[in-house]
Amino acid sequence: MQFPITPLLPDLLDALATHSRLVLEAPPGAGKTTQVPLALLHAPWLQGRKVVMLEPRRVAARAAAGFMARQLGERVGATVGYRIRFENKVGPTTRIEVVTEGILTRMLQDDPLLEGVGALVFDEFHERHLAGDLGLALALDVQAGVREDLRIVVMSATLDGARLADFLDAPRLSSAGRSFPVTIAHFPARRDEALEHQTRRAIEHALATHPGDVLVFLPGQREIAKVAALLELDDHAVEVLPLHGELPIEQQARVLQPAPDGRRRVVLATNVAESSVTLPGVRVVIDSGLAREPRFDPNSGFSRLETVAISQASADQRAGRAGRVAEGWAYRLWPASQRLEPQRRPELVQVDLAPLALELAAWGSDGLRWLDSPPPGALAAGRDLLRRLDALTATGTLTERGRQMLALGTHPRLAAMLLAAANDPARLALACDLAALLEARDPLRTRTDALAARWQALAAWRAGRVASDASRSGLAAIDAAATQWRRRLRCDAAPPATAPAHALGDLLAHAFPDRIGRQHPQDPRRYLLANGRMARLFDDSALYGEPWLVASELRFEAKDALLLRGAPVDEAVLRAEFAAHFSDADEVRWDAERRALVSERVARFDGIVLAAKPAGRVDPALAARALTDAVRDLGLAVLPWSEALTQWRIRVQCLRVWLPELGLPDLSDAALLATLDDWLLPALAGKTRLDALSAEELAEAVQGRLDWPLRQRLDTLAPTRIAVPSGMQRAITYALDADGTPAAPVLAVKLQELFGLADTPRIADGRVPLTLHLLSPAGRPLQVTQDLRGFWERTYPDVKKEMKGRYPRHPWPDDPWSATATHRAKPRGT
Repeated sequence: MQFPITPLLPDLLDALATHSRLVLEAPPGAGKTTQVPLALLHAPWLQGRKVVMLEPRRVAARAAAGFMARQLGERVGATVGYRIRFENKVGPTTRIEVVTEGILTRMLQDDPLLEGVGALVFDEFHERHLAGDLGLALALDVQAGVREDLRIVVMSATLDGARLADFLDAPRLSSAGRSFPVTIAHFPARRDEALEHQTRRAIEHALATHPGDVLVFLPGQREIAKVAALLELDDHAVEVLPLHGELPIEQQARVLQPAPDGRRRVVLATNVAESSVTLPGVRVVIDSGLAREPRFDPNSGFSRLETVAISQASADQRAGRAGRVAEGWAYRLWPASQRLEPQRRPELVQVDLAPLALELAAWGSDGLRWLDSPPPGALAAGRDLLRRLDALTATGTLTERGRQMLALGTHPRLAAMLLAAANDPARLALACDLAALLEARDPLRTRTDALAARWQALAAWRAGRVASDASRSGLAAIDAAATQWRRRLRCDAAPPATAPAHALGDLLAHAFPDRIGRQHPQDPRRYLLANGRMARLFDDSALYGEPWLVASELRFEAKDALLLRGAPVDEAVLRAEFAAHFSDADEVRWDAERRALVSERVARFDGIVLAAKPAGRVDPALAARALTDAVRDLGLAVLPWSEALTQWRIRVQCLRVWLPELGLPDLSDAALLATLDDWLLPALAGKTRLDALSAEELAEAVQGRLDWPLRQRLDTLAPTRIAVPSGMQRAITYALDADGTPAAPVLAVKLQELFGLADTPRIADGRVPLTLHLLSPAGRPLQVTQDLRGFWERTYPDVKKEMKGRYPRHPWPDDPWSATATHRAKPRGT
């Protein structure tokens, strides 16, 4: 069978014979997904090893494996197989494995040598999923360190291939693909028209106007169901088929095959149909312009699927689906005036990075090469959460608990909860229900903040009862996910029909230890949280009156967070299962109002103060720590800075720029605040008040950041005073601009003191000229210059003419070059 990519395959094999990396650009329909792995199978360098292809979507992974197996005249699981979450179709003779993203990461983590694998193929890399970026970064690390012979092929339909090839230092091949012209039009919505009704009108127009099947892109299953229901109201002589990743394999396969009875078809698809799967007979595309993509939701603590506008690249790719077999038409359901982003943003910059932080800790290296680097702030937040979950040590290394969490292949919060129940089958079954509930959309239509109400709806559905405010399909999906979790964790216990009042919260606390809350002693609707924040309940909260609870979802607001969903927690269980988080110790804190230290005996659960009473004498070590923390909060200005010490700091900062080879430390405010424990904490030893620190002690602490030889070099290269021709020592003033860069140093001196000096004095090993403020005998500025020679030659005659009559007792020689410098007036009578 001939594909558009076929003529390019010999060039691809030639490139991989001499290069270990390759970038392949090919539009949808070129055949790259199925033909490239088969072409690699007999390459000499493969030496009988496997080709592993990363396919981001499960539908595409199954379809690609099935198509390649049929080309070989085999069943899936022979030469070609696939592995996706909860499903494995790989046999002992499999040499091409199509895997989804989480599977590839596990393969690399479990066997960094990738024994038995000769090539990794990253398909649809333009989708920029987090797991794809991580997989490529890990693969490059493996290739650079232990597997120079490993081939890496990155395939993309719409990504900037030049940038990718430059990043990989790899050759770049492009395939033209096969397509027919596609006419694009925007199908306007009526006033206040819902998406499903606009979509229905567009489908009816397409069926009446154009031949062939219709492919409709919708954001998710909910919209697919709504449109399907509307289409069923009118009996078109067409078959309506959904296509999304949650469908059973048989239904997916049915969509990907031509209609056996020859009827026209309307396929309602999510963005799984954008690439890697071929839908026969499609002549019309109707595009909502929307997709569900993961975004970090701080309310829930997870990345959630959010409906967003697609990129222009995705819109072009979707439209191209209409031109696979003949001339086609694409109808866009957004206004022609709406502008789309050119490319899809990498997931890496917009999702929760706690799972990535766990993977990196397991890999044991942060020195990976990224096409787009993870945002440092989001990565640091992810690591903070992992420490709370006992997955990382204080120094950031992976714990045994963290290793167990990683093996579960889910979000670290859910993994921590599942592991907490691992030794009790009945409790584990309930934890599986909770994991499924937390990952799913809310199955209830009415608002309640009690997570128990959702679990009870699930239990009722299992018993054959569905509440009027519950979604039957939503509960069915949650039950199926919980079943998969029980199967995966080898949990033989049946899902419970009932659960004690605190059972859900006691488990949930292991997923959200930072959101465990205790009722405020003065306001029963507010809760102090373990992370130090505050949350409040709805006015009609089902959780009102609970002394302890845990929040699975919060809406963060300026003052208090609003608790959207949670469950009560048993304090006795907390004390048993979170014993290390309870403490009873002396604490010393800074009281800003009294500007003094307060010593208390404090009982805590993490950031929640349970009780406090005066502790009497202040512990010196705790006092120094508390005073240091006070400076961290109040700022460096509260310390007794002298003018001399301020100038000393500025001199250091100036020399850092002027003479970087000296290696002087950063003494900016930000740097000093970041290192308070190193220089200020020792200076506060034995003190119980901030004003007990003298200016001399502060100077000693700050200047101690430089060793003695550097201090001497500082005084030589950036002196505080300089000798002038009059024989006097005059001060040099140093300053920094608002952005922290050095301003020109200033020497203010009477003009008569510089007679005989031809050129401007310089400091910093002659690199920096002083700015001269030339003063009158009365100390008023006459001229500001860095060019003393030019001043004598061009400006001095005019200054002399003006000043001689005003200051007759001071010398104004005609020849300043040879005159004697003086700081005095002429004697009387001369």
